[in-house]
Amino acid sequence: MPEELRADVRLLGEMLGSVLSEASGSDLLEDVERLRRAVIDARVGSVTAAEITELVESWSLRRAKEVARAFTVYFHLTNLAEEHHRIRVLAEADDADNPPRESLPAAVREVRAELGADRLGELVAGMEFHPVLTAHPTEARRRAVSTAIQRVSACLREFRDAAAGSTARAEARRQLVEQIDLLWRTSQLRYTKLDPLDEVRTAMAAFDNTIFRVVPEIYRALDTALDPQEAGRRAPRALPFVRYGSWIGGDRDGNPYVTHEVTREAIEVQSEHVLRALEQAAGRIGRTLTMYGNLTPASADLQDTLATARAGYPRLMAEIGKRSPNEPHRELMLLATERIRATRERDADLAYGGPQELLADLRAVQESLAGAGAHRQAYGEVQHLIWQVETFGFHLAELEIRQHSAVHARALAEVRAGGDLSAETEEVLATLRVVAWIQERFGVEACRRYIVSFTRTAADLAAVYELAAHALPTGRAPVLDVVPLFETGADLQAAPQVLDGMLELPDVRRRLEQTEGRLEVMLGYSDSAKDVGPVSATLRLYDAQAQLAEWAARNNVTLTLFHGRGGALGRGGGPANRAVLAQAPGSVDGRFKVTEQGEVIFARYAQPQIARRHIEQVGHAVLLASTPSVEQRARDAARRFRAVADQVSHAAHLAYRELVDTEGFAEWFSRVSPLEELGELRLGSRPARRSAAQGLDDLRAIPWVFAWTQTRVNLPGWYGLGSGLAAVEDPDQLRAAYVEWPLFASLLDNAEMSLAKTDRVIAERYLALGERPELTQLVLAEYDRTRQLVLSVTGHDRLLENRPVLSRAVDLRNPYVDALSHLQLRALGALRGSEAASLSEEDRTHLERLLLLSVNGVAAGLQNTG
Repeated sequence: MPEELRADVRLLGEMLGSVLSEASGSDLLEDVERLRRAVIDARVGSVTAAEITELVESWSLRRAKEVARAFTVYFHLTNLAEEHHRIRVLAEADDADNPPRESLPAAVREVRAELGADRLGELVAGMEFHPVLTAHPTEARRRAVSTAIQRVSACLREFRDAAAGSTARAEARRQLVEQIDLLWRTSQLRYTKLDPLDEVRTAMAAFDNTIFRVVPEIYRALDTALDPQEAGRRAPRALPFVRYGSWIGGDRDGNPYVTHEVTREAIEVQSEHVLRALEQAAGRIGRTLTMYGNLTPASADLQDTLATARAGYPRLMAEIGKRSPNEPHRELMLLATERIRATRERDADLAYGGPQELLADLRAVQESLAGAGAHRQAYGEVQHLIWQVETFGFHLAELEIRQHSAVHARALAEVRAGGDLSAETEEVLATLRVVAWIQERFGVEACRRYIVSFTRTAADLAAVYELAAHALPTGRAPVLDVVPLFETGADLQAAPQVLDGMLELPDVRRRLEQTEGRLEVMLGYSDSAKDVGPVSATLRLYDAQAQLAEWAARNNVTLTLFHGRGGALGRGGGPANRAVLAQAPGSVDGRFKVTEQGEVIFARYAQPQIARRHIEQVGHAVLLASTPSVEQRARDAARRFRAVADQVSHAAHLAYRELVDTEGFAEWFSRVSPLEELGELRLGSRPARRSAAQGLDDLRAIPWVFAWTQTRVNLPGWYGLGSGLAAVEDPDQLRAAYVEWPLFASLLDNAEMSLAKTDRVIAERYLALGERPELTQLVLAEYDRTRQLVLSVTGHDRLLENRPVLSRAVDLRNPYVDALSHLQLRALGALRGSEAASLSEEDRTHLERLLLLSVNGVAAGLQNTG
């Protein structure tokens, strides 16, 4: 472990130990230490699992809960230390002359060398990265806990920045202990269920703290890489390529709590946040533009704008003029600040009609400054603000609507039949009216995408257009881009045929004419993986991408594929940049749209440096994936190894379905995992099951993955792969595919990550709770087979051998996760055992609390949930 990281982990651990002793007595710290030493010794075989079980069982349930909470807080602090170390590493690698790998400057250098400056400019001009924040419930931490962690982070940074032995360092240390004490005393569990607007406000923290200021920094880095000589003194070469979207408050598929009122409030909350941010930025810039008019004269256009403002707002302009004597550029910026405030406060007399009006004022300032020779002022902070307005508008992120195709089918049947409408149908129509209102208030770009879950035919898409016409029959129907979502294996295969039918719809043809042939299709990773297994889902998604890219080329359509990826590996998770490079040739074409959810949002956007690195890595991958050489290599590899991959996929699918189709599998899964208790964590507003669902098929993918993660089996990330690899007679073919084909490499690397977080010994104890030894043996045999063959194909002697940073993180955590797993097994065993029915109400409550605390801690330790 690097010494700086070791020092931070030791410091935070010692402070937590002091807090535990102060708050709950030295005996709690002693119990925590006993368990800590035991699980570490168990890893080298000097302590048995039975001895650890005996230790855990010896404690009262109250003490067991305290120990679980202590390990959970320790994981939060360890994660924080690793985050700070990552920031240090990024800072050390930041070299303008030798840009770090997977950065935008590195991509510019590589693409320019291959294609030349002209083609590079074309690719950059057409590049799009469209992350969509979702409220899928995969963040186990309460917002209060996340906020407490951020305070600890700030104190740790101040402590490390202060001079050794200084008064400032002593005070920073005191504050650090204070904040760790507060984190310890903050409940890890939610006691009230989140509502959708809570989720909206939680997501706003990422925007307020990170995204708003990081985005222009990224554009600046790209612009400097394109033309470093005159960067900051000329009009930018880089165009804004990041566009945020949000499902939070718009995704109503299976969530009865997302109503049209919630959707309207969600966009208003977003607008409040972005307008406040723009107001603060404009005011800050305005206060600094103190150039004297005689030295930096205003252009005629800027003078006309100020004259018009003085006629329209004489009192306001007189006040601004007093603060800005003969400072015309400052005057207009301060006026813009007041107009943004008026827009936020709904003051119609002064408010901007839309972001284009604000951009007109900003460009007037910029052009006037450039015309007067003040190029650095023109293309410095003013340009940053222009980029922010272009990226976020007055709505921050496009709010997308999602609903299940079956809901539309029922609503359309009622509308066509006439008569009274059900509450469900009235809600569908009200939602479409709210979309129209959002567009009138904030512009079409604020809310125009309507995603249809489980799209099976073009009629599922036509239904939305017909319902919109019924909701607003006087020609005021909103502008809609209805997006099909293909989720199951069968739906992915049928996607091109559905799109053929989609092109025949008059509303779709009209939109294609308006957008110059742009169309969007969403691919679901979660349900496809749960449906056919991780290996077959990967291949089917790849095939769908390739077929859709070919379909788009045939039909002269500019296609954007929207990847519905989760945070966990079993739901399409993993490094986003590697995912881009593993896409089918021609399917990226400069555009990448993807969901970001739950713990992924917190991990990527809690720290500005990490947020910038994430966006740069994706931008780097999007540029490279769009180059002929990368596409050709992927095409050649796919052609050479496809037959082998099909063998792997076929055998893997059979193995996966053999397991999940076993009679009683769903009941067994519920017994061996905390599946049924996950709803009590109150992770989000959406129910864990779709309405009236009973079986495994109706279980949402998130709790499916989350529950397997808790058992330390991590089955959705690897199951079936071993059987698939074993079906290929020539292992050299597999090794060559791993080296040459990014898709196959990504499949095995992700499985390797999942296997590294699996613990066979502890997993066996969970599986035994189901009292189905044949299923336990089936799972463990597939694990052994997969682990052995993945190592053989990759050529690694141990898991994650080629990823030392991740390997170190997993090795550091695993023993402490073991501690929480032993505590969880105590609770789960009691709640699932033969004496569960005779438990007292008090004991049952304690056991359920212990179970949920351990679930929270394991999620923090493994750093992913669903």
